Amino acid sequence: MTSHPDHESPIHDDGTRLHGEYKVPGGKLVVVDLEVDDGRFSKVSLSGDFFLEPDEALEDINRALTGLPDNSTAADIAAAVAAGLPEGAVMFGFSAEAVAVTVRRALSKATGWADHQWEVIPPSVLPTQVNVALDEVLTEEVGAGRRNPTLRFWDWEEPSVVIGSFQSVRNEVDPDGVSRHGITVVRRISGGGAMFMEAGNCITYSLYLPQTLVDGISFADSYAFLDAWVMAALEKLGITAFYVPLNDIATDQGKIGGAAQKRLANGGMLHHVTMSYDIDADKMVDVLRIGKEKLSDKGTRSAKKRVDPLRRQTGLARSVILQAMQDVFTARYGAVETRLTQSELDEARQRVDAKFGTDEWLNRVP
Repeated sequence: MTSHPDHESPIHDDGTRLHGEYKVPGGKLVVVDLEVDDGRFSKVSLSGDFFLEPDEALEDINRALTGLPDNSTAADIAAAVAAGLPEGAVMFGFSAEAVAVTVRRALSKATGWADHQWEVIPPSVLPTQVNVALDEVLTEEVGAGRRNPTLRFWDWEEPSVVIGSFQSVRNEVDPDGVSRHGITVVRRISGGGAMFMEAGNCITYSLYLPQTLVDGISFADSYAFLDAWVMAALEKLGITAFYVPLNDIATDQGKIGGAAQKRLANGGMLHHVTMSYDIDADKMVDVLRIGKEKLSDKGTRSAKKRVDPLRRQTGLARSVILQAMQDVFTARYGAVETRLTQSELDEARQRVDAKFGTDEWLNRVP
């Protein structure tokens, strides 16, 4: 059976038979057909282009799934599959967790990319504090169902440092360097590390999505899953990129970026990425406190050598890389170009005044 990697949406063949598909990032296609009788799975049939040894383990998985309640969580389903496998069984190209995602999709409790109408907001220059506030506003809007899932590319003019939600200001930022270079320091809602951002030196985007898209996918695996389109865009530009767990994006020449996430109680999720295009490494280490412990597991002693900008690796203009990313995302997911609404911008500016532009928020971790 063949399927486009990004069209894994659940299909209900008729009133009773349910069908789900999931293409494991970097792995194989997993397909499940099942029925639900009296609130429990029945007539379960797992298939796909994966590898499984011994052959009999396929029936063991089907038996493990049969009889499970239809309100089973992804963790419940994965645990049942793992427990049902014979000792020494080998799953290649998929996993118990991948089976769980597929089952949840068959039940329409998890979604695929093709289940959503995606929108893309091209770069528009905004103050960094407004960019950070928009991440909160738009994640809430998607979670509440008032906005379609959206990819937004950032742009800005003032030199900035954006620190992670849980980072200490004094530990991450050198006040003398900040003052000397006129840096705006802002705290975002997602975790992760500090970003040094001058106009034109980074490629930054935010993906706002419903958490159903990553239902059953582990926190760690969700990073690579949500950025598969980016890897394809970079490949198109001649760059082979990969994830270094948990959240670094790298090539064989060095780190090029990092990702961060935030999941809201209303079901919305933010996936945020910054990639280095043309970093002034001397200024970066003058502004950020990048200590030896931070570099201890990175295989380098120099902070300047940690980041290898895309400009050097590609020789391409930043605008060309941005356009390639937008084109690949649009083609893969049928996205349409849109704009920020005036109400979204107004709300973001209000939150700058009330939260993101305040000393209380910036120094909530001193």
